[in-house]
Amino acid sequence: MNKAEVDEIFNRFSEIRAIVIGDAMVDTYLWGKVDRLSPEAPVPIVSVTTRENRLGGAANVSRNIQELGATPILFAVVGDDDNGKEFLNLLGKRDVSSEGIFIDPSRNTTVKNRVISSGKQVVRIDEESIDYISAEMENKLINAIKTEMETHPVDVIVFVDYDKGVVTPNLFNTINELAQEKGIPTSVDPKKRNFSNYKNVTLFKPNFKEFVEGTRFPLKKGDLESLRKAAETFKTEQQLKLILITLSELGILIVNGAEEQYYPVAIRDIADVSGAGDTVIGVASLAMAAGLPPKIMALMSNLAGGLVCEKVGVVPVDQTQLKKEMKSQKI
Repeated sequence: MNKAEVDEIFNRFSEIRAIVIGDAMVDTYLWGKVDRLSPEAPVPIVSVTTRENRLGGAANVSRNIQELGATPILFAVVGDDDNGKEFLNLLGKRDVSSEGIFIDPSRNTTVKNRVISSGKQVVRIDEESIDYISAEMENKLINAIKTEMETHPVDVIVFVDYDKGVVTPNLFNTINELAQEKGIPTSVDPKKRNFSNYKNVTLFKPNFKEFVEGTRFPLKKGDLESLRKAAETFKTEQQLKLILITLSELGILIVNGAEEQYYPVAIRDIADVSGAGDTVIGVASLAMAAGLPPKIMALMSNLAGGLVCEKVGVVPVDQTQLKKEMKSQKI
């Protein structure tokens, strides 16, 4: 791709307003070193030297969309706790609006605590609520999202389902139907619990493991032909326009009726795969909203996902680096 073509893509992105709905969280990192085993159990003792909090889940998807030049409007629920306050603080630091964030005293703010030594994750400790949000909170979210859709231009709606209870079947169905009425494309990053509930979606983006668990098709990784057939079947059953399945080191499979459907990934020095899915759904959603062809969507998603995997921890894609890599591609 030449410089002008890449710059034009990002110019389109800069005009996009994206609603992001889903499970937002705090990603906490405890960085330290291991130099001995515990006398209490056969486990390492990590001497922590640094603690860092980052935006995760739907908030990280919003950060990726923001880094790509578009405007995200995040709708999520956090608890009335210290972690919830830290989440709001992180939003402020990153200039992400908190107007769509609702406080629920009955729930915990989701936190993923990762302990890292010598660049490798030693253990992860999760704090979370996984029950669906209450009917009252669901109505508050729905009404707020409807107001946003009726009072501001919206180019794409992204549902980020981490199975923590924010994306309820009723919330999804209500907002997705309204989006269809308004001609707004929708994208979904699904998990197992709601997998079959997502119908009439423009872009559906599971990873391979999620697709197998959600559909229960007996598929083997690397058998692209069987995967393509299974995806075509699921696409028809669920009335989806496009399925994008991420295959880790194998790349991306796009099922939409185009001739070229499989796109291998560029070789990378992988440090950490955390957050790669957030980056891919953010990039793919913007590419869809901008009217880019599937081949460009796959290229950008592969490159962006690979770039964040080169860094430890959950981080958004670097727009400057992504632009540079895109300009070097021959397609």
